[in-house]
Amino acid sequence: MRIAITGATGFLGRHLVGRLTPKHEVVCISRSGAAPDGCVGKKVDIVKGRGLKTAFAKADAVVHAAGMVSHSLDRAEETWSVHVTGTQNVLEAARSAGVARFVHVSTSGTIAVSADPTFLGTEQSPPPNELIASWPYYRSKLYSEQLVMDATDLDVVCMNPSLLLGPGDAFGGASTHAVSVFLDHGVPVAPPGTISFVDVRDAAEAIETALTKGRSGERYLLAGANLTFAEFYARLARMSGREEPWMAMPSVTRRALRWFPKWGKAHGISAGIGPVIGRDDLELACHHWSVDSSKAQRELDWAPRGPNETLEDTLEDLERQKRQRFDRFR
Repeated sequence: MRIAITGATGFLGRHLVGRLTPKHEVVCISRSGAAPDGCVGKKVDIVKGRGLKTAFAKADAVVHAAGMVSHSLDRAEETWSVHVTGTQNVLEAARSAGVARFVHVSTSGTIAVSADPTFLGTEQSPPPNELIASWPYYRSKLYSEQLVMDATDLDVVCMNPSLLLGPGDAFGGASTHAVSVFLDHGVPVAPPGTISFVDVRDAAEAIETALTKGRSGERYLLAGANLTFAEFYARLARMSGREEPWMAMPSVTRRALRWFPKWGKAHGISAGIGPVIGRDDLELACHHWSVDSSKAQRELDWAPRGPNETLEDTLEDLERQKRQRFDRFR
């Protein structure tokens, strides 16, 4: 099978390339024109779409994994351009090239987030439009996902992974940011929300399976674990030898952010100890992102690894990168 992958140099993209290259002809597409080892690089501007039709020529399938993670309102226009305009361009090029299957990589946050601590998101959950309206990243991902699901002239499947963890993220990468902050500064006071995460290697496996087994027009949520942030950081503490959070913020923190809209806008928010948290990041962490991935397990024969393995491998990889950087500048 000839498979074209946008976002091939990203965290997930690199794992996809490594998984698919031994079995398929893989065309790697990135804004820089770079490609992971073993992949044929194609220099494509994914924002304006130049060269996409050529890159998709003779492709049996496209995996659209390109994206930009930023929760800053200052970058809302750029986020929209990458996700919405970029997806429009990719869809049009796929139509022109006659691609047989289109797998779109979205995020669980387009449907699986709530202010309710008992919430468990499924593929049938309604989009949380009121929440997403104030979050530029998730708003743009929702619109791009809707573009794909409305493309009834194409054979589309949408994959919705939760937070991607595991080895291989770039140093300072957005996916493993929460773990990096914990390693660097500790988290004495945990946010009051719930986090869902999935191993990037398991997400790549599910996407590979979806190329042939995913049902056309369907979404698949992917998660390996749902934990409160207090539980999440407590596990990291036990594995790394750091201090556990000594308390969780009260649930009223989410309301306080709404009551005081200027609180922490300029310089972030601090509990007096530990790291300063960006207001946007804290607002997200006051919500509940729990995911039910039973549909993917059932229809794609998908079995994610245990969460402790993912967390241990994430910690080990980040510590290794820190040592390498320290040795380089010593």
